Amino acid sequence: MSVADHYFDELFRNDSDPWAFKQRWYERRKRALCLAVLPCERYSAVFEPGCANGELSAELATRCDSLVCCDTSWRAVELAQQRLTDFDHARVIQARLPQQWPEGRFDLIVFSELGYYLDLDDLHRWIDCALEALTPDGQLLACHWRPDIADCPLDAQRVHDVLAERLSMHRLISHHEQDFLLDLWSRDETSVAVKEFADDRRSDTGSQRRAATGSVP
Repeated sequence: MSVADHYFDELFRNDSDPWAFKQRWYERRKRALCLAVLPCERYSAVFEPGCANGELSAELATRCDSLVCCDTSWRAVELAQQRLTDFDHARVIQARLPQQWPEGRFDLIVFSELGYYLDLDDLHRWIDCALEALTPDGQLLACHWRPDIADCPLDAQRVHDVLAERLSMHRLISHHEQDFLLDLWSRDETSVAVKEFADDRRSDTGSQRRAATGSVP
């Protein structure tokens, strides 16, 4: 079965940063990589389940018009709300997924360090919800710690294998290290450069720039 809520409540009861998201270079670097691989400079609506104390949430908030975060731990929700105080477009709710999936459509879902806490049935239900909630051009970023975690039903490799089997989307990014797996799937396979060149062609600014440089991509 999936890991119970009280596991996370206990983690946050006496420690506002149980995984040292703020202190560890490993965590700061991983967040930077997650943000760097996002193909869009800005998103309309982002959903981050399992937001913990909101460290990644705060950086995602700078890249979107609307952010919904959730966590099963009431204390984590409080901490994330405090972290996101400066972002009026960010909302943090307490919810257990996949059972309490929030309403709305999202062009980015960030599935970070959460999948291995779910059992296989809940992971499949989570994916069903994600596919329903993603917009026609939506993207899903998944990032998970690779070594086994005691008492967790799944590991990172299994989570990402199931995602690859189920999503039926284009995998644009696959960055695997000894410590973690990072993959990004998108319903739109257009590359960043091709999309930007296409946007330039539709804008007067782009036309003027190409005329000035003599370049036609």
